Amino acid sequence: MTRMFINQIQPQSSVDEVFRVADKQHRANRQGNMYLLLQLTDRSGSISGMRWNADVRMYESFQKGDYLRIQGAAQLHNGQLQLIVNHLHLADPATLNLEDFDQLDRGKVDRLWGELLTLIETMRSAPAKAIAMAFYNDAEIAAKFRMAPAGVKAHHAHAGGLLEHVVELMQIASLIATRYQHVDRDLLLLGAMLHDIGKLEELLFEDEMSYSDPGQLVGHLVQGVQMLDRQIPVAEAALGVPIDKTFQWRLQHMIVSHHGQLEHGSPRVPQTLEAIVLHAIDDMDAKVNAATEWIRADRNTDTPWTSFNPTIARKFYKPSDNV
Repeated sequence: MTRMFINQIQPQSSVDEVFRVADKQHRANRQGNMYLLLQLTDRSGSISGMRWNADVRMYESFQKGDYLRIQGAAQLHNGQLQLIVNHLHLADPATLNLEDFDQLDRGKVDRLWGELLTLIETMRSAPAKAIAMAFYNDAEIAAKFRMAPAGVKAHHAHAGGLLEHVVELMQIASLIATRYQHVDRDLLLLGAMLHDIGKLEELLFEDEMSYSDPGQLVGHLVQGVQMLDRQIPVAEAALGVPIDKTFQWRLQHMIVSHHGQLEHGSPRVPQTLEAIVLHAIDDMDAKVNAATEWIRADRNTDTPWTSFNPTIARKFYKPSDNV
């Protein structure tokens, strides 16, 4: 039987299909009745599922990462498609084609990984290139870098999303550096490459996407600086000379300040030209990606406006030629 993928589900359609559980929550509605809020995925995307009148036994009958056969119906809620689940049952992975649930586009990742190396090779600064290659050639880092999301929900929240975000930023940084002659191009490119590197340790993504305990307690900005400190000796060994401490501080500053504001989690606000530019293009790329995905996910056809996006705190106008 032909599979119905998430991106093929239409409003008001009946659904009887197997999905992977990315997240589950047991909640109470305003009347105190318990229900399940599920995040279900396959290789084409994700969709929320609601199971009303769900007791603890139902909640504990499956775990994140399990495969569930879902029977129910699709409906629109604030412009977003969701499933109302009538029945759910555990599915045996041995009976499934697991490629139907693999969201990593390996062809795209291979292309992006090659583009990352091309951008590194344009660096003229020997210390910048040495640091970049120390990360690129580290087998453990490379394996995670090629599959990590850039976030759990906010933007580029899919397998390989971090690499996509980084390559986009480096491409933008390379263009912007030609306009501002006082900006150190190689430092800006390196900062763009490493600004979110701590997410490799902040996030868990080999099964479901979530946060690690160190990620919750320390956060990817600090973890990124810690990872940089571990790679500096590797870069120095490749160079044969020490890397200037001021260069290291400027790079560390870009990592810890790229959120831009103290209330957004940055221990420092951007205080160098490169840090100012990095914050601006990171914020732009994240918001454009998040807005694009929100517009694509909005299924309302009776209005040119999306529902309210709580992350960016606004609605978006939907162009008639679809994003």
